[in-house]
Amino acid sequence: MNMPTTPLDFSTVLAASMHDMKNSLCLLLQSMDNISSRLEHDEKTKTEFAQFHYEIARLNSNLLQLLALYRNCQNSLPLNIEEVYLDELFEELLIKNEMYISNKMLKCTVEIEDDLSWFFDNDLITNLLNDILVNAMRYSKSQLLLKAFKEEQYLKIQIMDDGAGYPEQMLLNTNEQMASVSLSQSRTGLGLYFASLIAKAHNNNGQYGSVNLSNGGRFNGSVFTLTLP
Repeated sequence: MNMPTTPLDFSTVLAASMHDMKNSLCLLLQSMDNISSRLEHDEKTKTEFAQFHYEIARLNSNLLQLLALYRNCQNSLPLNIEEVYLDELFEELLIKNEMYISNKMLKCTVEIEDDLSWFFDNDLITNLLNDILVNAMRYSKSQLLLKAFKEEQYLKIQIMDDGAGYPEQMLLNTNEQMASVSLSQSRTGLGLYFASLIAKAHNNNGQYGSVNLSNGGRFNGSVFTLTLP
C-alpha cells in the first residue's frame, strides 16, 4: 500500500537551505579571519584572502536578504525592536569588513553625535548597512564616511564614498519606484530592494522609514541615507 505523500513546499525547503548556507558561510568567514591573522608577511596571499572574504561576505549578505524577503512574503518578518547605540553599530560594521578595508587601504571616518542611540531591529538594520558599506568599499577610491545624527524626530544614517557615484538612471527614480527598479541595477541590486523594505517596516506613530540615494556629499561620490522614525 502506497503511503500518501505530502506535496513539497519548495519555498519552505529553499528558505531552510538558505539558512543552512548562511550558517556555513559565517563559519567560513570566521575561519578566514583566523587564518589571515597568521599571514602578516605574505602580502600576496593576504590580498587574495581579502578578496575571498569580500565575495563570501557578499554571498552571506545576499542570503540574509533573501531570507528576510521570503519571510516578508509569508507575512512573518517580525521586528525585534531594541535600543541600539550607533557607535557600537558602526564599530561592528568596521570589524566585519576590517580585512578588505585594510587591504584596499581605505580611510574610514566615523561621525556620530555623542551617546546617540535609537530603537530599531539591530540585526536587520546592521545587515542593511553592511550591504551598503560593502558596495561603497568596492567602488570607493580611498575614503569612506559613516555618519549618524538626529534630525527633528528622525535618525539619519549616511554612508558616503569617494567613488564615481550612483548611476544617473538610479537617481532619476523616486524612492517609491526604487523597490521595483533596483533589482535590474548592477551596483546594488537586491540590496536596495532589501533596504527599502526594511526601512519601511520601521514605523512610529504613522511615520515610516525610508532610504535615499544621491551623489555629492563630503567626497563628491555616492551618498546613501537611511531615515528611521
